[in-house]
Amino acid sequence: MSAPPIVDLQLAISSEELPAQAELEAWTRAVLARFPRETRHEVTVRIVDAEEGQALNRDYRGRDKPTNVLSFPFEGPPGVSLPLLGDLVLCHPVVVKEAHEQAKRLVDHYAHLVIHGMLHLLGHDHLEENEAEVMEGLEREILADFAIADPYAPLPGSDEQQDMDERDANR
Repeated sequence: MSAPPIVDLQLAISSEELPAQAELEAWTRAVLARFPRETRHEVTVRIVDAEEGQALNRDYRGRDKPTNVLSFPFEGPPGVSLPLLGDLVLCHPVVVKEAHEQAKRLVDHYAHLVIHGMLHLLGHDHLEENEAEVMEGLEREILADFAIADPYAPLPGSDEQQDMDERDANR
């Protein structure tokens, strides 16, 4: 990576629970470090309320409900090279709700979603199983750099966790 990431933080809400600029920069830097040939290093991170999150998800993805993170890769005109990677939009109420439901620290969930969104901006996807494995593996590796647990691990006490425990006991 030739230049440090530039994170343009846009806050459409006010809350004491929002990630700090330094955290956003650290998370984006950690993703870009995995792609040393990537020359695009500028990203806008916008944190919105449920109403704006729902409108964007409806207008751009055809889903009329707010979602945790949306990624909008920058597509410049042909022949024009700019350092813009794209935009991430995080819906704060959804992020808070998910963190609570998944028994995660809010800052850890924000880190996961920023990393997830950055990987989308870099062209990764999870529509196919093999794509999902690659993308989730990268997410786990990057989150581990911040001592953040695997976001895809089953929650303690969940049916999925109980099934895994039973399989392990029968081995």
